[in-house]
Amino acid sequence: MGLELPFVGLLVSLGFIALTGLYPGGIIVPSYLVLFLWEPQRIAGTLLAALLTVVVYLLAARWLILFGRRRFVFLILLGGVWAALWSQALPSLFPASLEFRVIGWVIPGLIAGHMER
Repeated sequence: MGLELPFVGLLVSLGFIALTGLYPGGIIVPSYLVLFLWEPQRIAGTLLAALLTVVVYLLAARWLILFGRRRFVFLILLGGVWAALWSQALPSLFPASLEFRVIGWVIPGLIAGHMER
């Protein structure tokens, strides 16, 4: 299954683009989402972290000059911060929330980059 995963991710990505017209974060993100397809709580947590990243970016963009590489790095770092907070703080606040985690540290930022466009 390891070798087929990028191809399945590409097929999912192409299907998503054809159905919605939105880009799901390049080639890497759909492959990770396919890998965690049987854990929908983690996919929901990742999408929520990406949405929070976009909201904070839009608020920060009022006062900071964020475009091009700065925007990309800001979104990746902010997605990583949300993932770290999610994995460290949420289980201590809600013990049953271990299933509702974020996939990776970079994935929320990549998704947020395409959500913001």
